[in-house]
Amino acid sequence: MQISISLDSNSEHSLQNQVFESIREQILSGHLKSGMLMPSTRILNEQLSVSRNTIILAYDRLIAEGYLFSKKTVGTFVNPNLPEDSLMLMDENSKNTIKRVQDKEKSTPKRHPVAFQGRVQALFNPYREKLDVDFWVGRPDPQSFPINIWRQLTLKNLSHSGSSMTEYHDPAGIYDLRKAIADHLRPARGIECSPEQIIIVNGIQEALNVVSRVLIKQDTPAVMECPCYQGAAYVLESYGAKLHPVPVDSEGLDVNLLPDKETALAYVTPSHQYPLGATLPLERRVRLLDWARDTGAYIVEDDYDSDFRHQGSPLTAVAGQDRYGYVIYMGTFSKSIGAALRLGYMVMPEELVEPARTAKALMDNGHAWLDQAVMMEFITSGAYLKHLRCIRRTYLSRRDTLIQELQNNFGDVQLSGLEGGMHLVWHLPESLPEAKEVQQVAQDAGVGIYSLPAAAAHDFGKKGYRERALLFGYSSTTEDQIRDGIARISNALK
Repeated sequence: MQISISLDSNSEHSLQNQVFESIREQILSGHLKSGMLMPSTRILNEQLSVSRNTIILAYDRLIAEGYLFSKKTVGTFVNPNLPEDSLMLMDENSKNTIKRVQDKEKSTPKRHPVAFQGRVQALFNPYREKLDVDFWVGRPDPQSFPINIWRQLTLKNLSHSGSSMTEYHDPAGIYDLRKAIADHLRPARGIECSPEQIIIVNGIQEALNVVSRVLIKQDTPAVMECPCYQGAAYVLESYGAKLHPVPVDSEGLDVNLLPDKETALAYVTPSHQYPLGATLPLERRVRLLDWARDTGAYIVEDDYDSDFRHQGSPLTAVAGQDRYGYVIYMGTFSKSIGAALRLGYMVMPEELVEPARTAKALMDNGHAWLDQAVMMEFITSGAYLKHLRCIRRTYLSRRDTLIQELQNNFGDVQLSGLEGGMHLVWHLPESLPEAKEVQQVAQDAGVGIYSLPAAAAHDFGKKGYRERALLFGYSSTTEDQIRDGIARISNALK
């Protein structure tokens, strides 16, 4: 172990005193923690190129003054009871009693104020380990991860990596992966784009940060669905955007209520509105694009779980209908493969490509090469489409089981978000308590279900969805777990 000590041979203070003061200051500042093993005098004398006797004398003084203590044959350690921490005073009533008086007058150093202001979204369920059944939203089935082929492709790319693991790459992402994504989007989402328009990001969350850095400054107006994805609202808010909520109904964003004033962007989830689950119909999509042309606003299309469509054919993405370059399309592999990959992508209008690429470069100089190389081969080999076909069948079966169990236990339930995605919403009847209370009752019974705020949804408070809506993710729960979980909720509410 080495510690940071700088010595000045021209100083008026002796080398022994400089070593003493440097170690003492690091102990008092907390850089050298209580109980930490110190480097031996031999190691320190070799590190500093001074005589070992200088280090021994400095250590002896630190031990004598209470900053270090020594254990024979073991080593020298930082003392947990420092002389500055307390004063040892004789008690007024007894000369033989000693008490410890805490020093309450430690000075607080001046700090420059933190410039960042923001809120963190609900990323995970902190009570997950206490639950027997967890209907957490947006989580792929852990058994579905393609571990075998992923291992094969990882080893293959490692063995042929050459200099790829030691060099910087294009911050927009490796070209072959961007081309594979462009080729996938053309038939899957109806999006015609070039690889040059695609930027690889660490999931939707980084994509939102890139867009915000390019388009948002203090008080920039931005339209949000209401309710909406918490992470999107919080990112835009943290860059200073002035959020304008537009309500959603059973068909998604109510385009009749879009503002007619100048707006930077509108954030939407048209394929499976988050959190309520509606699919934006074609007529509203056309009107949304017309609105963008009239106001000059960009449409940020978050297509987070569009790979899963359970009823009817999927609609072409809004970006696929855009003929004038107003849509910023965001996709992710977090829902189809796994969130821990931190791998997603953006399709940018041509005039935003270079600013977005620069913003991405300033953030992290690009995504890890190996992950990109493996994903590229996973797509081009056809394994990705095979993987999607398999998990679509699994998720559809689980969705149907969840619907059936809710109906069996609670009768004529009002549900939304059934057409696709990985979760559905139960709109509670007046005969049941509010969502937050039902969530707590279920949790006490070992089952995780989620009100809007608990499921990373942001409600601006206009329609009361937070009080009467519960989200059920079904992608990571088996049919048996679904039956058990709904039965427990039913019994607990009775």
